[in-house]
Amino acid sequence: MKSTVLLAAFVLLDATAAQAQAINQSQMDRLDRDRNGAVDRSEYQTFMTSAFTNLDKSKDGALSRDEAARILNAQQFAATDADGDGRITQEEFLNRVMADFREADRSGDGTLR
Repeated sequence: MKSTVLLAAFVLLDATAAQAQAINQSQMDRLDRDRNGAVDRSEYQTFMTSAFTNLDKSKDGALSRDEAARILNAQQFAATDADGDGRITQEEFLNRVMADFREADRSGDGTLR
């Protein structure tokens, strides 16, 4: 689960799987809306909220296994589906990706550099 947040972001940015393994400057620039050289929680949450909306092809407020298959494997889907109902709500999605953001924020300053 550790890399779900970064992998999801970069897959949604049309990066290849190899590119998704490491954050590069181009990807940071795309997420860094205020151009301060870092991606803060707010920028990341805004991006991931938009990503959820784009993934939710049925526009029913939840991701089915098929909709999420582009960014999550079966194990990641199950871990993100907190209530186990076979769907990932926006709240469940954001809870997971923001937890991953916190884990990726090694300095604990609320930013990724």
